[in-house]
Amino acid sequence: MTRRTEWSGSPAEPGGDPESGYGTAEPEAGAGARPGRRSRGGAGAGSGFGEGAGRRARSGTRSSGSPSSSRAEKGEPRDPVEQARNICLRLLTGTPRTRKQLADALRKREIPDEAAEEVLARFVDVGLIDDAAFAGAWVESRHHGRGLARRALVRELRTKGVDSAVIDEAVGQLDPDQEEETARELVARKLRSTRGLDRDKRLRRLAGMLARKGYGEGMALRVVRQALEEEGEDTEGLDEPF
Repeated sequence: MTRRTEWSGSPAEPGGDPESGYGTAEPEAGAGARPGRRSRGGAGAGSGFGEGAGRRARSGTRSSGSPSSSRAEKGEPRDPVEQARNICLRLLTGTPRTRKQLADALRKREIPDEAAEEVLARFVDVGLIDDAAFAGAWVESRHHGRGLARRALVRELRTKGVDSAVIDEAVGQLDPDQEEETARELVARKLRSTRGLDRDKRLRRLAGMLARKGYGEGMALRVVRQALEEEGEDTEGLDEPF
């Protein structure tokens, strides 16, 4: 150990004298050189196993990393079930989703069907996916927030992959009287912007707005006519479909 400490500050070149650290030729006979010591120093320097070499070897070992970290660095895919689970949890954070929406997202990310089905089924079992609850909340929010009627709500829920029976149950909770009252509120808010137009244009504009929100022709005509009458418009002849 003492000799190694003495050599550490003097890097020896191959064939050099470990005592001096210089790259000299082997000392002449009788110069007091001890072959055993020289051999040890020469071997240490020439073969690359000195302290510097040891540090390089250890550094190389650290940089190589473990097999698992190496695989991660190369971007090799993880367990597809774990990937599917993480994707679904991320998409469900703060925003409810239907089963179909999540299935489409997993397919887009090329998750194998078997892994996707396993995760989706598990999420349904634990209540993280609930299309019936989603549909009910959607109807409540979109009707009161946007004034959408049954037809529009049915169209939207179908595009999100909700089953027809579940849709029927959700929109069936919307009271017909409440639906018509919402239509009246929509017309009342829009009525002022149509003042100055002739009667027929006002009718088309107001009734068209209700139609786009999913209200039937009969209800739309009845609600618009009543609103115009309250403003003193002559509504004779407005019983015909627009």
